[in-house]
Amino acid sequence: MERKKYYITTPIYYPSGNWHIGHCYTTVICDALARFHKMLGEDVFFLTGTDEHGQKVEKEAKSRGITPLQFIDPLVAQLKEMWNLLDVGYDRFIRTTDEDHVKCVQKIYEKLYESGDIYKSEYSGWYCTPCESMWTEAQLKDGKCPDCGRAVNLQKEESYFFRLSKYAPRILKLYEDNPEFLQPKSRVNEMVNNFLKPGLQDLCVSRTTVKWGVQLPFDPNHYAYVWIDALSNYISALGYLSGDDALFRKYWEADLHMVGKEIVRFHAIIWPAILMALGLPVPKQIYGHGWLLIGGEKLSKSKQDAVKCELTDPYELVKRYGTDAVRYFLLREIPFGSDGEYTNEKLLNRINADLANDFGNLVSRTAAMIGQYFGGELPAPAARDGLDCELIAVAEGAFEKVRAAMEKLNAPDALAEIFALVSRANKYIDETTPWLLAKDETKRERLGTVLYNLAECVRIAAILLKPFLTKAPALILKSFGCDEGAGFDALAFGGLKAGAKIEKLPPVFPRIDVKKELAEVDAFVRAMKREKPQEAKAEEPKKMEITIDDFAKVELKVGEVIACERVEKSDKLLHETVKIGEEVRSVVSGIAKYYTPEEMVGKKVVVVTNLKPVKLRGVLSEGMILCAEDENGNLSLVSPEKPLASGGAVR
Repeated sequence: MERKKYYITTPIYYPSGNWHIGHCYTTVICDALARFHKMLGEDVFFLTGTDEHGQKVEKEAKSRGITPLQFIDPLVAQLKEMWNLLDVGYDRFIRTTDEDHVKCVQKIYEKLYESGDIYKSEYSGWYCTPCESMWTEAQLKDGKCPDCGRAVNLQKEESYFFRLSKYAPRILKLYEDNPEFLQPKSRVNEMVNNFLKPGLQDLCVSRTTVKWGVQLPFDPNHYAYVWIDALSNYISALGYLSGDDALFRKYWEADLHMVGKEIVRFHAIIWPAILMALGLPVPKQIYGHGWLLIGGEKLSKSKQDAVKCELTDPYELVKRYGTDAVRYFLLREIPFGSDGEYTNEKLLNRINADLANDFGNLVSRTAAMIGQYFGGELPAPAARDGLDCELIAVAEGAFEKVRAAMEKLNAPDALAEIFALVSRANKYIDETTPWLLAKDETKRERLGTVLYNLAECVRIAAILLKPFLTKAPALILKSFGCDEGAGFDALAFGGLKAGAKIEKLPPVFPRIDVKKELAEVDAFVRAMKREKPQEAKAEEPKKMEITIDDFAKVELKVGEVIACERVEKSDKLLHETVKIGEEVRSVVSGIAKYYTPEEMVGKKVVVVTNLKPVKLRGVLSEGMILCAEDENGNLSLVSPEKPLASGGAVR
């Protein structure tokens, strides 16, 4: 019989290099799900990767004087190192710069163009560079990006559009006919009320001003919109439209796209529409989980250490507390589907309460008592009483409860069920008092039964924890004389053989002095904050200083634009006719992306008037119009604050 398949994906990440624990959340959840389904005997394919094209990468690389790939490659290696640190066992790590992905995206565009779902027009809208998102005026929040709250800029350019509006009725029907498609339910309401009911706009899917991306095969001047490029990874990774599409035929449609709630719109509206246009089945489920908050705000690169002195660097956290502790916190602490609060104190308390006090203590006490009372050999069980049967019932029922929680993708509830067994076993120790039984030789058989039952609970709990924790379960199973690779088929109570050698381990999860550790973390983070500005300052290139005499060589005057037109065969250049006092000059400026010819006419500008004249695209330029540039590379004209006649000198 063919094994059941399970295809799970995370979103692909923009490799910023400034990683925090929030970046790990989605991927660790997906890794636990993938491991769980593999332990069920299913044929699992787990995909993650990096989103490497677009304006952000192009701009960052240019500012450093290197190519985009030279900028990206070390950051991708760093991300892979982080996943290795957290034992993320993906089946493929895809990069949007991979050759097979690029070819697939080009073929997708070709299919959509040939079917008439892509057409050429002109784009005019508000663009958020950090989010690589385009917005209408109505979608802006207080004039800013509704997702990240940062400034947007108006962009106009020739573009290709995808007929997204055409698929709105089908997407609504998809939601209605498949209640499990988009989860949790609150995400459906958000998509319907905020996007589908107001009416979908056709989607701009190409850029001419950004050259770092996938070139469209039918129009080399255009490059794929980064989100279409990124979303296509889910099928390009499987060989869609390639010479070998065996993986695609085997695994598609995806069982689960796990994403953060901020990108549900792309996955639950745009992605299904593209798949419908391609004639492909949509994913079985998209889950938009909540955020990891710090100080009540979403944990982000810019805010990760801004509130209090929280340590959020996953490398440092794993170094201090171990892979299992970090994974456990992410999987247990955050209510699934909702936002969760991160603090170092919450992390330490969770480690102490669950891993050290409950599970670690159960393992240590059980191994220690078997060592002390039976020389390290597991005793054989004898007749069982009511307490034994109650404990065994909890142990034997744990798996189905864990499975039910994981079918709902609810890792916190699954772990709660495992730790219900751990807590019951610890209570069983208090109820049976093995230390008192050991004092009475007539009760040695009863003591052996109690310790056998405890050892079995440790073994079963360790197996159940294997999808979630990647280090401790194997160590514990080995020390209890079990197969480290034991799976769910070994969960029946009674799997341990009497006489097995039980080795005492050092504390698997040492208890942490929370007050002392928080003080050390606080000092560590404050020291790191002090060092960062110094490092940045050392790396900053020294700017050339000029004298007042040097500045006096530059002649700046106020001019008035009296005519303006686009330069032929150029997307960037405008040709302005500028009146400067009694003189009229021809000036060419690279500002067509930011101003239309109509907008320029009548504007007062500052002109460098003593530049050597040059010809640009065959048009004479007799000066330079000054502009200011924001952090995203957007230009704005420099103009006099008060009305001033043309020809006035700027000093």
